[in-house]
Amino acid sequence: MKTAAELHDWGQRDLDGLVAYCLDLQARLALTSRNSSKPPSQDGYAKPKPKSLRGKTDKKSGGQPGHPGVTLKPIEKPDQIEIHVLSSCPCGCGGDLSEQPVLHYESRQVFDLPPQKLVVTEHRVEVKRCPISGALVHTPWPVGITAPVQYGPDFLAWLAYLNTQQFMPLARIGQMCYDLFGQHVSDDTIHTALKTIGQQLDPFSQALKEQLPQEPVVNADESGLRVAGALNWIHVLSTTTLTWYGVHHKRGREALDSFAILPEFLGRLVHDCWQPYLELPCLHALCLAHILRELIFIHEECDQAWAKALADLLLDMNRKREVQKLLASDFPSERLKEWHQQYQEILREGRAVNPPIIPMPNVPKKRGRKKQTKAQNLLDRLEKHEDWVLAFLHDFRIPFTNNQAEQDIRMIKVKQKVSGSFRTFEGAELFATIRSYITTVRKQGRSIFDDLKAAITGNPFIPGVPASG
Repeated sequence: MKTAAELHDWGQRDLDGLVAYCLDLQARLALTSRNSSKPPSQDGYAKPKPKSLRGKTDKKSGGQPGHPGVTLKPIEKPDQIEIHVLSSCPCGCGGDLSEQPVLHYESRQVFDLPPQKLVVTEHRVEVKRCPISGALVHTPWPVGITAPVQYGPDFLAWLAYLNTQQFMPLARIGQMCYDLFGQHVSDDTIHTALKTIGQQLDPFSQALKEQLPQEPVVNADESGLRVAGALNWIHVLSTTTLTWYGVHHKRGREALDSFAILPEFLGRLVHDCWQPYLELPCLHALCLAHILRELIFIHEECDQAWAKALADLLLDMNRKREVQKLLASDFPSERLKEWHQQYQEILREGRAVNPPIIPMPNVPKKRGRKKQTKAQNLLDRLEKHEDWVLAFLHDFRIPFTNNQAEQDIRMIKVKQKVSGSFRTFEGAELFATIRSYITTVRKQGRSIFDDLKAAITGNPFIPGVPASG
């Protein structure tokens, strides 16, 4: 039987636990896409007001001075010229000008679409009788001509472009083809175009898997993907010039090992501090956008000033880094040391407000990680991974955020919103392969449509390989 003092201790611990539980629930209710990693789609109707972490500048919105801009300009040789004859004077006198010479022309150009139609090319091969064997023989059919009636590579590439770049559903693509060309296009035709491109992209995919481990900095992210009614995962690895997507049933280390890219990577991986990434043998850099959102939460919802001070320091570091990059020189070692000291001093202030939890004596230890507040968890991470948090100051190739990977994976989420989910795992893998190709082509400044045509005819773009011809 417990004594009165022991019962009081147990009651106090239960009360403390209840208070902590209520505070945790209150913190969860305060989470938004602005102060956490919660996606905007889960904000509901009470969406927070947009507020950029970049802060205000003296620059006006829109194009900045020196920006070349893009506008419609006349061309030197138009496709056709239409002459508008002046036969009577428009000034009101009614004079006859039909016999007057033309002094000069004023011109205006109109850019418009020609009448839409599919151009049908009939291929005819000569058939002759061999004078020796007596057999009927004919000219070999051109490459790619395999059926009595079929669509050409330009049209098939256009169908694939609409589905994988513009994310149009199959039914709407069929409707567009009928409206523009008067031609019914089946879902199977579109699927065949996609499969043909996917089969031709094996050399591209292999080149991508060989080049990514050699990159100095790679961004990584992952997100849920609905496939055949079940949760799967889309993984992305990207740089400013390359993008790779992979689909897997799992999210963690099993998926990363099966892709066989990151286990070979020894450069700097930019991510959101997800544990399976931390287990990889490469160097690391943490996404500061995630950390800033957590600092905003701790400052605004927990009223802790150190979080605001650290957020301001990180943003100031990044602003000065952008200026230093223009000078094409690294920061002096004294400046870097001073920043690390400021960083550590702010963390000490945070620890004073959020001391580590000290286990109570005579209380059995529970299995698993100890329950901590968000501020305590963030401080643990910031203290343990200081070099990864501030890596962007030491190497200007390292981005301040993981936005590159997040932007690349966002388009997959757009596709999922349009389609709901993928019907088969093979279909999801095919889409990931083609999107890897399209996104890489776009980053390389190339024409997506032209390179889809090249892929469908068996000559896909290979990054790092000079174009033939």
